[in-house]
Amino acid sequence: MNLYEIVFSAELVAGAQPEKVRANLGKLFNADAERLDLLFSGRRLVLKNNLDAATAEKYRATLERAGALVRVLEMNTPLPMEEVELAPPPDAPNWLRKTPASPGRLQIKPRDAYMAAFVDVDAPDYSVAEAGVELLPDKPQPVAPLLDLSRLSLAPVGSDMGQVEKPESQEAPDTSHLKIIPE
Repeated sequence: MNLYEIVFSAELVAGAQPEKVRANLGKLFNADAERLDLLFSGRRLVLKNNLDAATAEKYRATLERAGALVRVLEMNTPLPMEEVELAPPPDAPNWLRKTPASPGRLQIKPRDAYMAAFVDVDAPDYSVAEAGVELLPDKPQPVAPLLDLSRLSLAPVGSDMGQVEKPESQEAPDTSHLKIIPE
């Protein structure tokens, strides 16, 4: 049995007024303005598919009376599927096989199918230390820099080091002529 589809590309029957056709299709499909804009966008739209010949002809006639020119196209029937011989399933899933892991590598025994996906992950086997254990290695003691001080010497205590001399203390200015007047 052949199946057909109804295709609309915004084409109108000769002599039809676009506003009237738009209103007729709006009533026919109970469509709002947005859907009508989509119908009349000019793109190829399949309005109905999987129809027998008689039903497809009824749709075509109804839409033609509304003023829309539609095409009835035979649908491509799917090609018969070719049978393919499948490979035999493996003996057991990968996560059930025992594979020797290198020492120091993590070995996981999966608890469920989700965790089985992580069996083949090659990760280091880190251990967890007890509470309070120092995890960082000790810091090395700082090494004093090697300085050449052979050209330097110390002056004896109290010797003049070339500082700027302080001026001798000056006498206080004469303030005998000044008075304080009470208010």
